[in-house]
Amino acid sequence: MSNRPLASAGRAVPLLRAGLIAGIVIAALAYPMVAVTGLGAKATAHATEHKTKLLTKALPAETSYLYLPDGKTVLTMFYEEYRQYTKLSDMSPNIQQAIVAAEDSRFYQHKGVDPKGVVRAFVANAGSGGVSQGASTLTMQYVRMALRDSATTPKEVQEATQQTSLRKIREMRLAMDLEKELSKEDIIERYLNSAYFGHRAYGIYAASEIFFSKTPKDLTPVEAATLAGLVKSPSQYDPATSDQKEATARRNYVLDRMSQLGYLSPDAATAAKGEPIRLKLTNPPNDCAAVPEKYNSWGFICDYVKNWWSAQPAFGENRLERMDKLRRGGYRIVLSIDPKIQEAAQKNLGAGTGSPFANGIVLSEPGTGRVKAMAVNRTYSLDLAENPQSSNPEAGPKVKANYPNTVAPLLGGGDLPGYQAGSTFKMFPMLAALNEGMPLSTSFNAPHRYQSAIYDGWAPTNASGAMSGMQTMWSGFGKSVNTYFVWLEERVGADKAVRLAEQLGLRWRTDVDREQASPSKVKKWGAFTLGVSDATPLEMANAYAAIAADGMYCEAMPVQGIFNRDGTPATYSTASGISREVAKPRCRQVVTADAARAATDAARCPTGDTPARGGCGGWSTADSVRGTVGRPVAGKTGTTDSTRSAWFVGYTPELAAASFISDPDNPFNAVGDGQSQIPISAVAETLRDGLKGKPTRQFTPPSDTIVG
Repeated sequence: MSNRPLASAGRAVPLLRAGLIAGIVIAALAYPMVAVTGLGAKATAHATEHKTKLLTKALPAETSYLYLPDGKTVLTMFYEEYRQYTKLSDMSPNIQQAIVAAEDSRFYQHKGVDPKGVVRAFVANAGSGGVSQGASTLTMQYVRMALRDSATTPKEVQEATQQTSLRKIREMRLAMDLEKELSKEDIIERYLNSAYFGHRAYGIYAASEIFFSKTPKDLTPVEAATLAGLVKSPSQYDPATSDQKEATARRNYVLDRMSQLGYLSPDAATAAKGEPIRLKLTNPPNDCAAVPEKYNSWGFICDYVKNWWSAQPAFGENRLERMDKLRRGGYRIVLSIDPKIQEAAQKNLGAGTGSPFANGIVLSEPGTGRVKAMAVNRTYSLDLAENPQSSNPEAGPKVKANYPNTVAPLLGGGDLPGYQAGSTFKMFPMLAALNEGMPLSTSFNAPHRYQSAIYDGWAPTNASGAMSGMQTMWSGFGKSVNTYFVWLEERVGADKAVRLAEQLGLRWRTDVDREQASPSKVKKWGAFTLGVSDATPLEMANAYAAIAADGMYCEAMPVQGIFNRDGTPATYSTASGISREVAKPRCRQVVTADAARAATDAARCPTGDTPARGGCGGWSTADSVRGTVGRPVAGKTGTTDSTRSAWFVGYTPELAAASFISDPDNPFNAVGDGQSQIPISAVAETLRDGLKGKPTRQFTPPSDTIVG
């Protein structure tokens, strides 16, 4: 007989009891009706079945990618958890074997719950008086991760992760049911795509890229064992820390287990254990601040995409839900920006990044609303440390200026109100008048000073005495005659001009503008035609693009494609229940085609172009544009009092562009007459360069009826 002492009676009883309890738990899991009866049992079984079905469909959060227009070059990513779902067939067998060896060596033998593991854990835990050993299989671990990832409330997250016996029993039951629905291959694929490996790496694709700069398909046994070892404790075994001692020990344990299970020969395991952990770390970009330096100007475009996305009901009921979808939904988003036009726009800006005056330009495609370029003389950066103090005297001494670095949406699409757009607004009463049937030949002997009887005696003047005299829409628009357009707005009604501007995409973002546009005051908003309201380049480019498209307004669209994680186009349902792709143009006819063509004919006068049907009166405000662009072009200049800001909006049949120069920090800081040519040149040169090599298209002339 052996002289080895037997376990004491005090220790033996708890161990026997633990084994008995473990057996009862497994029996209860296998036969739930033993534990509960009646309606309660049916309700419990029904709830479990429902949860199991949800788990079979549950997918983990996945990174969304923002692509350049080629659909291949990644500009940046959006994620809370960096992850890209990878099929098992695209993973090396090494990682599949390593994770089984590290976490669940009997994975292919059990049916979701490992009875031997449960008994072993109960015995170990009873013996230690605490929780020294777990019994979670890969399937149970996946259930826990899936419940956590699919949780929609804090309570559900807590229930999925809290350390209680009830949670463990629920996991066991769900794991057993899940294995009836999914194959072992499906489960391990989902597990490897859900697990957290540390270092912001969620799922095996992210782990492979972050730690080794390779795909899961190319992982060696040593690399696979290193990653598999991380799952148990990502921070403790992180090999990217200065000391790899614990990471190496954990990796070697996994290699030994792989050898014991027959995945590696003893010699191969020994050789592998002798290798150091060789990392090749990658830091995946996240959000717009991570746009590569080469594409810095595209950071503003990226920011606009985020703002646009947050307003799309297709992605949720509110901004929070929509941004959560962007960071977790695994979308592939392809920009509409044309690289050639974007480069031209950036090159042709007339002010440098060190100027307090922002000079920007936006180009939109008539007939689609797709944004083709967004450029501004600023560096896209969150670092404002070297920026000077704001030029706004009301700002505090610690408030930084918006240059040279900023992420402010200076071009539109955000919450900034924009800039007074001056006489570019004369387009709206003219277009409204044409749409109401007033002809282009509508004439008025415009005085230098005009006192309005409708606008409570308001008496605007022209910029020059040379503008006085008989004017039509052609000459009045070409010379930018204030008194003619105040008179014209009186004839058609300020309310109709304002509402038309709204239909063309303009929004009122200041208290003053909202009040003036309100039903009680809009009919007396005489100064609207002179551009006293704020607008953004994005709005103005898109509004004028509608005129180029024969009156067809299309919402601004910064993307040409949005695809779900399964590759299908992202869709939304219209009010009538029709399913449409989110990235498809959303257009509507705002004015008649003839009215838009007539407005274009008049708008050729400011640019030095020749209208098809009328005369411009001998001179214009931007007569160099036609010669620069080298093809039919229409547009309008705009300046505000004391030239605090200057604008030009121009278009051809193919492109519409809006450029401005102003101080976003202090609108009273005048840019001066000397810089008013900058937006004109920016638009003309960008249209010229962006359309180079493309066939010349002609504007369609207006009808005899609307010419008058």
